[in-house]
Amino acid sequence: MRVIERERKIAIIHALCNGMSLRAASRIFNTHRTAIQHLLVRVGENCERLMAEHMRNVDCRYLECDEIWTFCGKKERRLKPEERGDPGLGDQYVFFAIDHETKVIPAWALGKRNMGTALQFLGRLKGTLNGVRPQISTDEWRGYEDTIEQVFGVDVDFGTVHKEYESVAVGPGRYAPPRVSGVVKTIRKGQPDEGRICTSIVERNNLTIRTFQRRFTRLALGFSRKIENLRAAAALQFAYWNFVWIPRTLRITPAMAARVTDHVWEVSDLLGE
Repeated sequence: MRVIERERKIAIIHALCNGMSLRAASRIFNTHRTAIQHLLVRVGENCERLMAEHMRNVDCRYLECDEIWTFCGKKERRLKPEERGDPGLGDQYVFFAIDHETKVIPAWALGKRNMGTALQFLGRLKGTLNGVRPQISTDEWRGYEDTIEQVFGVDVDFGTVHKEYESVAVGPGRYAPPRVSGVVKTIRKGQPDEGRICTSIVERNNLTIRTFQRRFTRLALGFSRKIENLRAAAALQFAYWNFVWIPRTLRITPAMAARVTDHVWEVSDLLGE
């Protein structure tokens, strides 16, 4: 296999982080798809290491958590009976948290939408914080209440958001989701600031992920065949968002806003070479 030059590696990773699919990158950069896939896995593993090293003692007071759906190999309903026991096939969920103020994403986890993945995610999240009592906001998925209790105990303020939608008849050509008619906020644990119980930032970041990572784009051909490729793409997305991307509302990277680093990183810093 031909060795990819460093400049081309940087250009490929930059393209993958900005919405280009693996096959499109192969055509544009005249590089074999398998070579790009191997590069993605190596860089993704390095991004996981960078997140583990730098996301320590982060000051995140108001956290929003959510899960974003995708699938690996094939969708859950298409799995054969003998495939249903494979955790690397079918529907997959990326659990992640984002700080309301700095927009930094301190922790994430990939797996099925179950208590095991939630515990792994929240354990990682707790390990990144600097000991301050966090306020956590989520949707009403029942797995959060028990797992937050197990991981944080009494040292957490927790609230949920429930959205009510208008009842609209599904007509021909209708594609947009129904309009939100109301939002109900519920205090689940501790004494959270009800005005700060919110999931708008994390749900908006779901759109960012689906826009800039082709594997998460719905109703398209981009999806992961192997769980390690999906994990690498998620790790790359979160590291790129934290250290390289500059949100318009911040003017600095989320990692700089959270005082995790003091400068804007380049894509080359994610390569680990």
